[in-house]
Amino acid sequence: MQAHQLSPSYFVSPQISEADMAEISSAGFKSIICNRPDYENPHEFQITTLRAAALKFGLQFAENTFDGSNFGMDKIKLQKELIEKMPGPVLAYCTSGARSSVVWAFLSVDTIEVDEILAAAGAAGYQLTHLRPQLEELSASQSQK
Repeated sequence: MQAHQLSPSYFVSPQISEADMAEISSAGFKSIICNRPDYENPHEFQITTLRAAALKFGLQFAENTFDGSNFGMDKIKLQKELIEKMPGPVLAYCTSGARSSVVWAFLSVDTIEVDEILAAAGAAGYQLTHLRPQLEELSASQSQK
């Protein structure tokens, strides 16, 4: 398991497995969010398999799966709701951790400056600078509310 910290209570990781659950639990994580759809995975990485393994270690498990074709505000809002209601720290995963980083970047614009979001993602190994225009637009629209 390779957890990369984006905020005090939110970390991202590439694909995890059943074998990672003991390490995830011992690292202090309380919850896992899957952002990778089952159709991308072989059986051993299916949501039902990983959920069962997580529960054996007392970890909460939720899914908010998406790819480039179905990513939008509904996925951003759901991720935020899950993070707020699940005990932390939370580990979100997908294929590489990039998807989980992108959704975090968008859900964070109402509380964190865009420069700080991009710096945190970059420090974790995820270069999201190409998203600056969209992040700034969302930030501006939310500050007008």
